[in-house]
Amino acid sequence: MKEEKLKTISNLFEGSEIRSIWDSEQEDYYFSVVDVIGALTDSVNPRDYWYKLKIRMTEEEKSELSTKCRQLKMRSTKDGKMYATDTLDTKGILRLIESVPSPKAEPFKLWLANLGSERIDEVFDPEIAMRRAINYYRNRGYDDAWIERRIKAIINRNKLTDVWKKGGISEEYEYAVLTNEIYKAWSGMTAREYKDFKGLRKESLRDNMTDLEVALTDLGELATRELVKEYKPYGMDANKKIANIGGSIADNTRKDLENKLGKSIVSGNNSLNYQYEKDNLIGSK
Repeated sequence: MKEEKLKTISNLFEGSEIRSIWDSEQEDYYFSVVDVIGALTDSVNPRDYWYKLKIRMTEEEKSELSTKCRQLKMRSTKDGKMYATDTLDTKGILRLIESVPSPKAEPFKLWLANLGSERIDEVFDPEIAMRRAINYYRNRGYDDAWIERRIKAIINRNKLTDVWKKGGISEEYEYAVLTNEIYKAWSGMTAREYKDFKGLRKESLRDNMTDLEVALTDLGELATRELVKEYKPYGMDANKKIANIGGSIADNTRKDLENKLGKSIVSGNNSLNYQYEKDNLIGSK
């Protein structure tokens, strides 16, 4: 894989330290508000600036940010001690940047505007999004054969969610529950536990699987899809049972192959070329 820096909001603030914490339960980063304000303004007291900014905000802005703002303990860069600090998640920080009346904030506002424009263009021409995804994988060192398999896996995944919809499943969290049933049945772990095992956070689990892990995931999902089409379960409980059976079919294949190989197929390896600081997180197990 090519060398690259871990891309989070912190990378937008060159030369400034933005403290962040990973919340594994919410699967999102929380960033120090005063650090971001300090990077965007020339204020000698970012905490005071943050207080005054909240006063100047509209009621809508206050309401939006207050619901996202969390006080989390972060290590002080001055004395190394842990203090309760106002933090916002990724979406909240981007909203905060839009609210800061500072020349230094303008490049970020322009970046956000360009990002929004690109997504609108993709609505009119979806091929743009596909080219962007292909280029992303190529830049990370994946070959075209792998990319083609990845795209087919996405299509098959959509076919699975389509049959789930016919069975009364419509919410994202419900898809996640059923997917976890498949993963637990063949790997012994939920998707989140599998990510933790591989040292992942927001990264795609499938992008960091070995070929055998991908094959077993595909088999579990394909088996589940065919079983749903055949037995037409309705509701969460009925679909969970089918998802577990589909995952168990993949588990049988896994056990058979592991007996022949004499080793586990489930791997803790990933495709990342960076490593996270383990003490910079919350909600971890």
